[in-house]
Amino acid sequence: MADETPLTFQQNPILKRLAAFVGTWQWEASIDGQPFGRGRTVWAWLEGGAFLIEHSDAEQPEFPAGTTVISGDDTLGTYCMLQSDSRGISRIYQMRLDDGIWQLWRDEPGFLQRFTGTFSDDGRSISGRHERSDDGSQWETEFDIKYTRID
Repeated sequence: MADETPLTFQQNPILKRLAAFVGTWQWEASIDGQPFGRGRTVWAWLEGGAFLIEHSDAEQPEFPAGTTVISGDDTLGTYCMLQSDSRGISRIYQMRLDDGIWQLWRDEPGFLQRFTGTFSDDGRSISGRHERSDDGSQWETEFDIKYTRID
């Protein structure tokens, strides 16, 4: 490139709603109320708010670290998440955030996934559940998760 001037991005207006995520969070996952993993997640703006990026890790080495890039469709009001983790797995999820309810879903035939999380009234925690299905009619809980803001 002949011009070395850095690009300047305006914040994507649809992403302003996602400001509730920005910061550092501790997460704890459980199955049937029994904790089985915990770690840290950091959400931050990328390119001045053109994207939201998430980095997560775990205290237990058997859990993957991951990175997610989120952007939105400013006409549909929905988001897309591109996720990759330390196992070499990459997935694309659809996402919605409305009235403190965070939803993710992936409609891959034979391996459907969904997540619903609820922000606390003070915005300092998110309680949610990951589920999966082989056929879209029978859903099973993979695990519950709670995020607690630490900054």
